[in-house]
Amino acid sequence: MSSQAITATTTYFTNPGKENTEDTIRLTKKRAEELNINTILIASTSGETGVRAAQVFEGFRLIVVSHSTGLTKPDTQELQLEHRSLVESHGATILTATHAFGGVGRAVRRKLNTYQTEEIIAYTLRVLGEGMKVACEIALMAADAGLVRTDQEVVSLGGTGRGADTAVVLKPAHAQDFFDIRVNEIICKPRL
Repeated sequence: MSSQAITATTTYFTNPGKENTEDTIRLTKKRAEELNINTILIASTSGETGVRAAQVFEGFRLIVVSHSTGLTKPDTQELQLEHRSLVESHGATILTATHAFGGVGRAVRRKLNTYQTEEIIAYTLRVLGEGMKVACEIALMAADAGLVRTDQEVVSLGGTGRGADTAVVLKPAHAQDFFDIRVNEIICKPRL
């Protein structure tokens, strides 16, 4: 094998979903330590996944990305207060922002019944799984919020529905520079 090659293991789960959360977090921690990556991004709707990540990633810089307020119904935040408190008590940061693949484009779809570019990008990323779309989207959101740099690798975790089932090593980009995002490694994902 060439000295220019990197050998890494990718785990493929038989099914997508929450039941893969513990394995996804464990595999992520192992690979982050191997690569000396300190920043971890994880999506969390209710905060349950964020709490588990905060317990495991002590000593890492953990950013828990919630759904935007009003996603499911006006003025409603799905991240439960008790989970927010637990995540923050472990020193993690919580990011709540407009979804990079939603926002105003979603309003156009809802009102005019036509898809906009960012939702088409989301559907395209879903060919690799819902978790891959989420992992890329939260990296854009964190970069736009100034919580991660675009010249340093992070590990980003997403899931299908609830929990985490996908983890990737990537270099984030700002949303307006979406095509500069680089997924450098797939740590794990469901086999579709």
